Amino acid sequence: MRHNKTINQLGRTASHRSAMLANMASSLILHKRIATTVAKAKVLRGYVEPLITKSKEDSTHSRRTVFSYLGNKEAVSELFREVAKKIAERPGGYTRILKTGTRLGDNAEMCIIELVDYNQVMLGEKEAKAAKSTTRRRRSAGAKKATDSAPVAKEEKKAATPKAKKEEEVVAEAEHEVVEEHEITEEPEVAEENQVVEENEAPEAPEAKEEKETPEGE
Repeated sequence: MRHNKTINQLGRTASHRSAMLANMASSLILHKRIATTVAKAKVLRGYVEPLITKSKEDSTHSRRTVFSYLGNKEAVSELFREVAKKIAERPGGYTRILKTGTRLGDNAEMCIIELVDYNQVMLGEKEAKAAKSTTRRRRSAGAKKATDSAPVAKEEKKAATPKAKKEEEVVAEAEHEVVEEHEITEEPEVAEENQVVEENEAPEAPEAKEEKETPEGE
C-alpha cells in the first residue's frame, strides 16, 4: 500500500528522475517559462525553488551547491547574476503554474510553469488594480466626508433662515420709508416749479399786447 508516500517518482528511476529535473530546472532558469505536465511541474517547483533561495547569497559555496544540482554553468551564472536580483525581495513563491488544458493522445493535464517576476503582463495588471483600489478608497473617504458635512450645512441653513427673514423684513421697511420720504420731498419742488412757470408766463401777455398796439398808433 502507498501510505505516507508523498514523493512522486514520475514512473522513473532515481537517476533518470534527478537528471530530468536538473534539465527542466536549467531550462526554466534560462528561458523563464517552460511547458510541461502538471505532475512534472509540481515536482519541479519543489526542486528549483530551494535553489533560487540559495542564490540570494552570492558566494562560492552557494554556487558550488547549486551547480551540484543543475550541472549547467550557464544556468548557474544566469541564476546568480539576473534571477537573484529580481527575486531579492520576494520571500518564497518564485514560480507560478498556469494550466492550459489536456494533451491529445493520453489526455494528460498540461500547464506552463514560469518565474513570477518575469511575467510583465500580470505585474502590470497588479499595479493597475492597486492603483484602482487606492483611488476607490480615496473616493469613498471623500464621499463619507461629503455626507457627513451635508447635514451640518442643512442645519446651518435652517438655523439661518429665521434671521435672514427678519433681516429682509427690516431692509424692506427701511426702503419703503426712504421711498415715502423721497415722494414727500418731491411734491413741494413740483409746486414751486409750477409757480415759477406761471410767473414767467404772466408778464409775457401784457408785453405782447403793447407790441400789437404800437403799430396801430403809428
